[in-house]
Amino acid sequence: MTVIPGNSKSRLDPEPMPRRDWLGLTALWSTASALLFGVLGALRLPKAAVVAAPSKSFKIALPEALPAGEALVPPGRAVAVYRDGEGVYAISTICTHLGCVVKPNAEGFECPCHGSRFDAAGGVIKGPAPRALPWLQVRVSGADVQIDEGKTVPNGTKVKDA
Repeated sequence: MTVIPGNSKSRLDPEPMPRRDWLGLTALWSTASALLFGVLGALRLPKAAVVAAPSKSFKIALPEALPAGEALVPPGRAVAVYRDGEGVYAISTICTHLGCVVKPNAEGFECPCHGSRFDAAGGVIKGPAPRALPWLQVRVSGADVQIDEGKTVPNGTKVKDA
């Protein structure tokens, strides 16, 4: 028996894996990984991935010393609340052009983004705003005023102050 140099293969050495078997195992592991990640993703679905927004309806206490025609802008809200001889009313401070927050001033409101100007009742004085600022629903209960930013009322609607 002659021994060929370089072909000293033992019967205990593992057989080389055929290419077809390797591709099959790779496909199997890829499928198992995809299924695992899919199941993990599905388990996350029941949890809401949204941040809680503040309620559109809120209460504030109007100071007794609030002069007629002067705006009270509650912190963190896009609303200007007024009290005059006819009652209490609220005007949204979201510009009807592109949604910027307008600033109340002595003549009414001014949009810092594109220069729209509004009168004290929210009507457009100077564009590009296409519409007047919306008036919001107001309810008065005792010393508290409840404002709903999600509900508009016709411009000029005032609620009697208690």
